[in-house]
Amino acid sequence: MESESVIHLQNNSGSIPRLKPVLGLGDLVFYGIVLNQPVAAVGLFGLVSQISKGHMVTTLLLSMVAMSLTAFSYGRMAAIYPSAGSAFTYVGKGINPWFGFMAGWVMVLCYLIIPVINTVYGVLTLQRLIPGIPYIGGSLVFVAFITFLNLMGVRSSMRANKIMLYLMLIIITAFVILAIRYISNTLGWNGLFDVSAVYNKPAFSISSIASGTALVALTYVGFDGITTLAEDVKNPSRNILLAVIIVCLFTGLFSALQMYLAQLSAETMWISGPISESIPFYERIPEQHIETAFMTVCAQVGGSLLFNAMTITMFIACLGSGMAGQLGAARLLYGMGKENVLPRKVFGHLGSKHNSPVYNILIIAVLSITGVSALNYQKTAELINFAALVAFMGVNLAAINQLYFKSPAEKRSFLKGFMMPAGGFLFCLWIWISLPGSPKIIGGIWLLAGILYLAISTKGFRKQPAGIDFKDV
Repeated sequence: MESESVIHLQNNSGSIPRLKPVLGLGDLVFYGIVLNQPVAAVGLFGLVSQISKGHMVTTLLLSMVAMSLTAFSYGRMAAIYPSAGSAFTYVGKGINPWFGFMAGWVMVLCYLIIPVINTVYGVLTLQRLIPGIPYIGGSLVFVAFITFLNLMGVRSSMRANKIMLYLMLIIITAFVILAIRYISNTLGWNGLFDVSAVYNKPAFSISSIASGTALVALTYVGFDGITTLAEDVKNPSRNILLAVIIVCLFTGLFSALQMYLAQLSAETMWISGPISESIPFYERIPEQHIETAFMTVCAQVGGSLLFNAMTITMFIACLGSGMAGQLGAARLLYGMGKENVLPRKVFGHLGSKHNSPVYNILIIAVLSITGVSALNYQKTAELINFAALVAFMGVNLAAINQLYFKSPAEKRSFLKGFMMPAGGFLFCLWIWISLPGSPKIIGGIWLLAGILYLAISTKGFRKQPAGIDFKDV
């Protein structure tokens, strides 16, 4: 999504464009909620419930702590370096340019995977609406459609994003109300207060909680996009910091409420024949609907109307996010081609008709189809988390170096300059370690390719690395 609040002014000579800070705290919080989406946890309900053995709410709250501490580091670094570069800028300035390049490089992987995960989930939701649609066939149509729109120069607007956000909020609020009614009617009002949804001793396991937290971190990964608006913000040292923390807390608490009610509602579902009610709900979720289990809960608490509304909304959201993600990744590749990080002739090309990076859009489309064929929803989410968590750890380390070791002794704060970013780093490290092997292998190969490129392009790390421009992503 592009900011429409940027105003270009000229100085007294009338020749130098500058950015006027026009965005306030409310604008940033709204933007962050749009990026994270208030229904971000919906697609993870079935998967994380199974992995964590019914402790998805717990994993959301744990991940919220890690992301809030990391958001603090982002906010403090944005105040020092108010430029639209996010992890690439903060790690490059806070540690050194080579580490900054690698932070940017791993975020490139994140942007390349975003169109894939939107395609995967978009098709899965479409299959719930129209059973029988083949997965690969649906994926081809989905990717072809968003590619066609991007090649034609169609752009999503701030107004469309606002409408989509309000629609999501209306539908998820309807779910909350209907779920409360369903639970109170089925289990009584006391049924609304069940600590087993947060801590169920017989099923509690540190390893399963860690694995679930590693997957549910996907819910939060969009918050850092707020920092790309740092040049446009009034009082960035205050507002960026507050906005990223507020967005993380809102995302975590609102998602936890949704999943808490979904779990309580699901406890009475998928029971038929000889199946005992003592079998945990997450073991009764039909495997073919594991990624869309939340929609099944919607059907239970709100009937076909809520089921269709939630499913259609998620599909449209995937279309919009997939289209924006594909164009964002294409623009990122264009920026890298323009700087000759990638071959300029291909990646630095702009189509004459719509001034779009045509080749890059087609490359992302091919990568998306390849990714859809090779990765399921869970693996795709884990790969995004791998990339995001590496970048988050880099920003936390950069914050420690910048805010504590580089600060004058009289201005150092052990709590704010060391303990909080160190806590964010350790939390993110714990979540990252808990990821399974496949995203680490794929992500590790990507990192090695980046290190190899960096070593060659900088003649053994003796030159400054090329920049990676995230401004238009």
